[in-house]
Amino acid sequence: MLAQLEPPVKMGTTVWAKDRRKLSAKGSALPGDYNPDITPWVAGIHDALDDPAVVEVSCAKSAQVAWTDGVILNYLGKRIDVDPAPMIVMFAKEKSAQEFNAEKFEPMVEATVVLQKKLPPKSKARWEFKDFPGGFLKFVGSNSPASVKSTPAPVVCVEEPDDCNENVREQGDTITLLKERTKTFPRRKVIFGGTPTIEGVSRIWASYLAGDQRKFWVPCPHCGEEQVLAWEQVRWVERDVPPHEIFGRIDLASARYHCPHCDALWTDAEKNRAVRRGVWRASAQFQGMASFYINELYSPFPGSVMSELLKKRLIAEHALALGDDTKMRSFRNNTEGLPYAYKSDLPDGDDLKLRAEDYAEFTVPAGGLLMTAGVDVQHDRLAIIIRAWGRGEESWLVYWGEIYGSTLQPKAGAWLDLDALLTREYRHASGAVLRINAVSIDGSDGNRTEIVHAFVRPRRGHRYMAIKGAAEASDDKKEIFSTPRRVDPGKAGKMAKKGLETYIVGTARAKDLILDTRLKIEKAGAGCLHWYRGVRPDYWEQLTSEVKAPSRINRNRLTWQKKAGVRNEALDCEVYALHAARRLKTNLMQPGHWDAIEARLRQRSLIAEPEQEEAPVDLSDDDETPEALDQERAEQEQADEGRADQVQPEQVRAAGPPASSDPPELLEQQDNEPAESHDDAGFLTPAPAAPRVVRRKVRKSGPRGGGGFSARSWG
Repeated sequence: MLAQLEPPVKMGTTVWAKDRRKLSAKGSALPGDYNPDITPWVAGIHDALDDPAVVEVSCAKSAQVAWTDGVILNYLGKRIDVDPAPMIVMFAKEKSAQEFNAEKFEPMVEATVVLQKKLPPKSKARWEFKDFPGGFLKFVGSNSPASVKSTPAPVVCVEEPDDCNENVREQGDTITLLKERTKTFPRRKVIFGGTPTIEGVSRIWASYLAGDQRKFWVPCPHCGEEQVLAWEQVRWVERDVPPHEIFGRIDLASARYHCPHCDALWTDAEKNRAVRRGVWRASAQFQGMASFYINELYSPFPGSVMSELLKKRLIAEHALALGDDTKMRSFRNNTEGLPYAYKSDLPDGDDLKLRAEDYAEFTVPAGGLLMTAGVDVQHDRLAIIIRAWGRGEESWLVYWGEIYGSTLQPKAGAWLDLDALLTREYRHASGAVLRINAVSIDGSDGNRTEIVHAFVRPRRGHRYMAIKGAAEASDDKKEIFSTPRRVDPGKAGKMAKKGLETYIVGTARAKDLILDTRLKIEKAGAGCLHWYRGVRPDYWEQLTSEVKAPSRINRNRLTWQKKAGVRNEALDCEVYALHAARRLKTNLMQPGHWDAIEARLRQRSLIAEPEQEEAPVDLSDDDETPEALDQERAEQEQADEGRADQVQPEQVRAAGPPASSDPPELLEQQDNEPAESHDDAGFLTPAPAAPRVVRRKVRKSGPRGGGGFSARSWG
């Protein structure tokens, strides 16, 4: 009892590890007492973890630098023993968390007496939760957002952030969710550690750049000048021997580290002695976040001697020459501790800005004949792109911006302003006015899906669509526009035919088209993208906010990934506006169709014809009563009898393209709509078909038999 009342012992992590930590033979090649001199750079990271002024600690690292065993395990052990608190450690997957517990954490507890007393053996049913006096330790996977969101804690750690899921089950970035768990605690500590992956995408590298950027400076054993160890300074010699298929005439054992100041060549032993005299130095201002960089050249372990590193490098270069870059990526990430830069020929945002044109926002240049909008829904705002489309899907940006306000109710907040924006008139260069023909609204956010559905449902007759991006595993196979699926329930367990439909967008193909193809078109014409000069400045960065890199799910497949620390709503909205254009079949329209649209537009500009609103779609359920069906038949007969008299030649010519430019069959087969719904621009409906003859079953008069009518009694 008295022991529990004693104040906590003030002890740094390095001192605790040296005095109390034991290394297990299960988890270490050097079992026994922990020796901080073997990996001297670890002590500086411990100091940052112990410093109350440091809120976040991040380390961009290679393999074999004692991050897990020397930094994470020692800090967890010290906190459990002398400074207990609730702690959460997140891994990319739950399986990785299980392996960490079985291969790293439990062997440390078994070998360290003070931890055995605090963490007595328990049932393995709760391997992910360790309870101890004053706190607990919880292991979670980033593929389980419920585990991340459910528990607040002042100490959180993320292992390999680049491998963690960004948006699981549409609940948001798990790293951000985990950081939110610490905000209510005054003495909080957020720890990131991992290997950088792709330049521009790597979150651990972005975290390093956001901190004070500390590097470990090592004095030269010959001249004393300090330097940061880098692979570019490794040297070797070639011998007069028969060439090896991979290594050529290079003598691997001749690898040495070259001092750029005095040209001395260090052996592995000299390098290791120099590293023990190294110091951490920051190159950026400290703002509460200490960030560290360390690579495998600092490692003293047998597998990290320079001859072994040279062998890995030469193997990677040989594979790269044969077209396989996986080994070079691995060397860059796991040996140099740096992100791998993919070669890209995408235009830079600044270059795109120079191509902007002189036309005003909310106006449509002469080539724009149809208009679409793409909307991305956030919790506090709506991002919108409006584009005008012309021949060959040449397009002009009409508006990019955001509407701030609540998005919790479909008839309030930002939605009211969105409705006004999407229903207003836009002045065409000819003097006529245009309105938006189709709208795609992203409803994939799990917190806003029903709200998007409620906003879209009464506007479906005006081609408003609720959409969501295809899953990453199948995204590259999904077309930009495809047949939607029904989501509103009807009767008898069926989906209502006239209910809301959601569209799955092939975002991968859309981004391939926009980023890999159309951004590179500089000459006006088919496919060219145009922008107005006064567009909001962040448009250019957001438009080029993604790079194509190996998927986190399948490293052999390239996927579009958002650059770390950059917003991408503008690019997403461009994808959605393109999806809406495909709803209008702009990619299938023939010159005759565009000519008809342009002729109608000229007519509007001359006679100032008002825009005709389309009749809303009947939103009633498709499961109707017999009386309603009889009424529908009667109305259909009346409509059929008068159809030929109602359709005038002038109306047919105004409503469709010239007879010589009939829509292709694909135009009728792209989705499951009836032909008469193809009035995508308000006047593209094909000429009406011949009147349909309705054959009604008429009951013949005659004697009844068997209490009813037989099949023969129906004509």
